[in-house]
Amino acid sequence: MKKPITFLLSAIMLITGACEQEESENYVLVKGGIFINTKSNLYGKKITISDFYIGKYEVTQEEWIEVMGSNPSKFKGDNLPVETVSWYDCVEYCNKRSIKEGLKPFYNIDRNNKDPINENNMDEMKWTVTINAEADGYRLPTEAEWEYAAGGGQRSRNYTYSGSNKVDKVAWYWRNSGDKYLKGDWLWPNIEKNNNKSQTVGIKKPNELGLYDMSGNTREWCNDWYVDSRIKAGLFRSWRGGGWLGSEFCCETTYRGSFEANGKGPDQGLRVCRSK
Repeated sequence: MKKPITFLLSAIMLITGACEQEESENYVLVKGGIFINTKSNLYGKKITISDFYIGKYEVTQEEWIEVMGSNPSKFKGDNLPVETVSWYDCVEYCNKRSIKEGLKPFYNIDRNNKDPINENNMDEMKWTVTINAEADGYRLPTEAEWEYAAGGGQRSRNYTYSGSNKVDKVAWYWRNSGDKYLKGDWLWPNIEKNNNKSQTVGIKKPNELGLYDMSGNTREWCNDWYVDSRIKAGLFRSWRGGGWLGSEFCCETTYRGSFEANGKGPDQGLRVCRSK
């Protein structure tokens, strides 16, 4: 009787290992803790991040089409990051993908009642979006989670960009995302003539955690309202990481960007995560 039992246990271990390997090919388990990256906005503050999973890559157009059935991107390609997506598009994608994979959706989306917090007159949608904090489904990272992961988490080497102090090693941005390397000042006519655009995910060097393109390629939506000393919650949603169209400083892991929740652009994409 020992041989059948041994064979069964071996088979279970092989199946389990295959599932874990499949997950590890797309996601990284970020071990939580305090911020040790000395360049972080949150270094030295009493903020602790819990363990969570985050995508190794920005969500690709192939992944988006599998869930949403259409492709809004300006620059088409299965392995290019999806772009031209609003914050609302992204939370809807997270929920639909969760349902497709048998997970509990993280977001409650009410399209009929305007969000009383949202005071942005440029946003005509104003969906009321709340969360199921205990859900195991996909979601957008918080700004703190994003900065923690981009900065290398507990493996941080205190880089300025996600994975290097040299932007060209890790990021697609306005100088290097076209036909030739651009010099001088940022000028849209030069960028347009140079055929700058988004690039295939995962080509540049990863950061300390094995995450790709957290600096550059597309700006990545975060879950939070954008808040600072001058701007209150309800006007903009946060994005991080910079994109192929933006400048070097936007690619720094500390840079904070904001956009109307209904805003879209050919350099605006997302990366998903899940709570552990």
